[in-house]
Amino acid sequence: MSAATVPATAARQTPDAPKPRGRRNSFQGGSPLVYGIALVVVALTLGPVLYGVLGGFRTNAQLAESPAGLPSPWVLSNYTGVLTNPSFWTYALNSAVIAVVTTTIVVVFGTMAAYPLARYQFRGREALFTVFVVGLLFPATVAVIPLFILISRDLHLGNTWWGVALPQAAFALPLTVVILRPFLMALPKELEEASMLDGTSRIGFFWRIALPLSGPGMVTVGVLAFVASWNAYLLPLLLLQGDMKTLPLGVADFSSEHSADTAGVFAFTSLAMIPALVFFLAMQRRIVSGLQGAVKG
Repeated sequence: MSAATVPATAARQTPDAPKPRGRRNSFQGGSPLVYGIALVVVALTLGPVLYGVLGGFRTNAQLAESPAGLPSPWVLSNYTGVLTNPSFWTYALNSAVIAVVTTTIVVVFGTMAAYPLARYQFRGREALFTVFVVGLLFPATVAVIPLFILISRDLHLGNTWWGVALPQAAFALPLTVVILRPFLMALPKELEEASMLDGTSRIGFFWRIALPLSGPGMVTVGVLAFVASWNAYLLPLLLLQGDMKTLPLGVADFSSEHSADTAGVFAFTSLAMIPALVFFLAMQRRIVSGLQGAVKG
């Protein structure tokens, strides 16, 4: 025999040719059209803000000569003039106090209202929750005249911090309850039963377990209430006067008094929006996680 016959099973088998892979999409997150639309939206949103901030570093002559140009040279006198203005700090203090009081009321009472709607079983629970949901449809603007009469004439809280903070908190409660209820409902029933076996009361479970686990939701509603109160204009316009005015009202007064000083108005406006903007950006991740938890719940 000239050569041994190689068994078929021992024959070398050529590996299969790799399957052709589809062309990878260079835009893993979406199509170029989506990115283009997003860039346009970002430009339209941030464009006026950047224009105002940069305008504060220019002189009125530069703005008149080249409205769309960059500062050349950069001028700091507009911002320093605003920062040395006592009225600016008075307005900022009023805005901060009203925003903190509003946020505290919203978080405390919103959590206390959402807890029984989430954990207790009683007749009319869903109907009561529907009342809060319907409350989302009624902004403070539609009731501003009755609020003005009620606060100024009946409660005698006109031109005070409480007179603005209480209505703002009341109109922020529906959104607070809607966001916090899913967080509290998502807590396992077994966790509550185990705490009861250890001797914890319902109030103890609320303070020691429910509140810490609902932290992201509380931060979310707190940030939203703070930013909304800081930017409020119509209600403070009707209720506050003189040195009790907030920063949005101060911006309007400064713009009318210094209408010829466009660069100064830009500087005043930019400094007025910085606290709320920084606070919102610092809490952005917590807000996203809080809203995600509310949706999942």
